[in-house]
Amino acid sequence: MGARESRTWLWMLVAFMFLSQTGLNLARPQMSYKLIALDASPFVIGLVTSAYAIVPVFAAISLGRLAERMERLKLMVVAGGALIALGTVLLALAGDIVTVAVAGMVFGLGHLVSQIGIQSAVSRYSTDSMLDAGFGWTTAGLSAGQLLGPLLGGWVLGLHADPSVGERLSDIALTSWIGAGFALISLPLMLVPFAVRRMPADTSQSDAPRTASPDEGKPTTFKILRKPGVPSHMLASLAMLSITDILTSFLPLVGEEAGVGPLWIGILLAIRSLSSIVSRMLIRRLSARWYRTQLVIASLVLGAVTVAAVPLLITHLPVAAVLMLIGGFFLGLSQPLTMTMTIKTVPTQWRSSALAVRLTGNRVGQVVIPLAAGAVAAPLGPAGAIWFTCVLLAGSAAEKIVRYSRTGPTAADS
Repeated sequence: MGARESRTWLWMLVAFMFLSQTGLNLARPQMSYKLIALDASPFVIGLVTSAYAIVPVFAAISLGRLAERMERLKLMVVAGGALIALGTVLLALAGDIVTVAVAGMVFGLGHLVSQIGIQSAVSRYSTDSMLDAGFGWTTAGLSAGQLLGPLLGGWVLGLHADPSVGERLSDIALTSWIGAGFALISLPLMLVPFAVRRMPADTSQSDAPRTASPDEGKPTTFKILRKPGVPSHMLASLAMLSITDILTSFLPLVGEEAGVGPLWIGILLAIRSLSSIVSRMLIRRLSARWYRTQLVIASLVLGAVTVAAVPLLITHLPVAAVLMLIGGFFLGLSQPLTMTMTIKTVPTQWRSSALAVRLTGNRVGQVVIPLAAGAVAAPLGPAGAIWFTCVLLAGSAAEKIVRYSRTGPTAADS
């Protein structure tokens, strides 16, 4: 297989990620606006936001094991895209809080299924030296969708200067239908024929992943979590994903409270995503210069500091935009880096299961943290939810710093 042919699968996955995530990120902020229109409290909004991750918590491990057995991961990716489309359609039709929650659960499951398929493909078809680039490019596609989706959604919701409840609900439905369209047009990309083959580990590297010994047997959640460093990588990933989700769900509420319209909120979320795209495109160069743990620590610390300042300065839009630009760059680093660090810590045959365990941790966080953030937002306002998640980022950074000071660079860093 030639070099150009060997990369076709990656570019198809990046394009799929971009289109499907545009659809998803058109829909997700609409959940908050629809709930506001339905007179939901901040706690209920946090509860419904957590519903997005409830089903994936129980499904991730099984899906990871399924991915290890599947020869055609395209099928898993297509199924995920179809579920995202179905969830956005349900959101467009939803007329009550329960249906909104069900819609979130459906496209949350779709996001999980497509993510496991895509991440398993990167770990299966990339050499070890290309893992950062593979995860970086696919997550850059995700960030591109996170950029375009809120921009389009904010533009549609900004068409009426002072909308009535009926007009707002109509605009939300239109935005959700557009999201469903993006998710649907992503599906044919996985029908394009292209050749792929499993890539062996880079045996020239001393830290190349070993195969599982007979004593280790099949991967289980407990065995994976016992590997040194895996819980730490999962904590960093969970904290970073949580801040992205909380921003998507609660920044619109902060904007409503401060008198900042949906268009500007969409622009701020898009700036964060654009900056994350840039950092993810540069991730291979950055990881060649610094250890991955060092980059993750910088990501957690600087992401927490900049994002925490946004609610305080949101009425000063140029300043808020600069903060989101800086924060977005660092927020974009942790996810792809912790993917590589996790799979380089476990035997090669455990990679899909390890990624699924990591995603399970993320989804547990997506259930628990919005509930906790919603509870914090009740007395402190929606900004309290964002500050609460920034504290989690800082705590994860402290854990990484303590661990790094004890162990120094490990095999997962190089």
